[in-house]
Amino acid sequence: MTTIFDRPEHDDLRRQVARFIAAEIEPHALAWDEAGSTPRELLRKMGALGWLGLMHPAEHGGGGADMLTNVVWQEALSRATSGGAIITVLVHTDMASPHLVNAGTAEQKARWLPAICRGECITAVAVSEPDAGSDVAAIRTRAVRQTDGGGDHYVLNGSKLYITNGVLADLLFVAAKTDPNAKGSRGISIFAVERNTPGLRVGRALNKQGWLASDTAELVFENCRVPAANRLGEENAGFYAIMKNFQVERIALGSMAIGHCLTALDLTYRYVNDRRAFGAPLWDKQTIRQTLSMLAARVEAARALLYQCAVQVDAGADGVREVSMLKALTGELVNEVMYACQQFHGGMGYMRETPIERLVRDARVLAIGGGATEVMLEEVAKRWRGDA
Repeated sequence: MTTIFDRPEHDDLRRQVARFIAAEIEPHALAWDEAGSTPRELLRKMGALGWLGLMHPAEHGGGGADMLTNVVWQEALSRATSGGAIITVLVHTDMASPHLVNAGTAEQKARWLPAICRGECITAVAVSEPDAGSDVAAIRTRAVRQTDGGGDHYVLNGSKLYITNGVLADLLFVAAKTDPNAKGSRGISIFAVERNTPGLRVGRALNKQGWLASDTAELVFENCRVPAANRLGEENAGFYAIMKNFQVERIALGSMAIGHCLTALDLTYRYVNDRRAFGAPLWDKQTIRQTLSMLAARVEAARALLYQCAVQVDAGADGVREVSMLKALTGELVNEVMYACQQFHGGMGYMRETPIERLVRDARVLAIGGGATEVMLEEVAKRWRGDA
């Protein structure tokens, strides 16, 4: 279904993505879950289609598109039933690499962005720590500048947790404290750390409830020497860069939730029309028809908010309030939709080989990752009162 925000090329993009999903993702979704990762080749194929940097600068291989087009693509990709594959891609395109676009120097962009857009250099963002998730200001990983002995470097020590693409990534954007005496959110900087940097290692790959086709890792930095030239932006200004990109990240997760909802409702509509019980299709049961219809209405309302947030970004407006609403709303709504859709699939919906079972598992984290629902609601409340 198109929206009032759509342009003719948006439906063309949706159709192209749908064909790609049918050929390149759905036949492998269960196998990728069992393998615990998404193959790098998938990102290279998407890079060849120009999808791994729709909003990145055209001079470095990106698409130079607006946020609205990017949201159309995110939502279309999220119609796939492999949340693990989707988040592998969206972390690369909308949660990690934008740090380079927003704060990188011309030399840094020329060095890394073309390969990022081709899917040859996969990225991750490393902010979360054992004691610092949504509370970014609480990070403890340290970066100390050293200019003697081996040139101008920062030495990183600490650990990061829950890092999507932590095993797969070739380039990580790492947040670390550069001023240990700074209070609160001050004193944080962002560094581009390449995979083969001595002192960086994967502590462990984490075993999750959902998103099984994406790798999630603990990263350890032990006297990890990073060239000063790899710092992104000004020293001690990293918190503001993280906060700025949180809006893009949360819109991406809202798109993911909407795409999952649309697919789950479609799957369930087909199932309850085919499945017979007590002499008639399940669709003939009024409570099933009305439950699915109300959920569909709520999804379309949330989808309108998603598109409004994209338009606000394109207009340069401060959309923190609306994006926080979007993240809270869609993170909860997608889980309500999944509960009902799985319920109406009955026992079949509990079987590991069915798409609806995978969607149920993968949807749960959308109320947690990128800002838990409770954190998002506090952001809304602050702006309601005028505190921010």
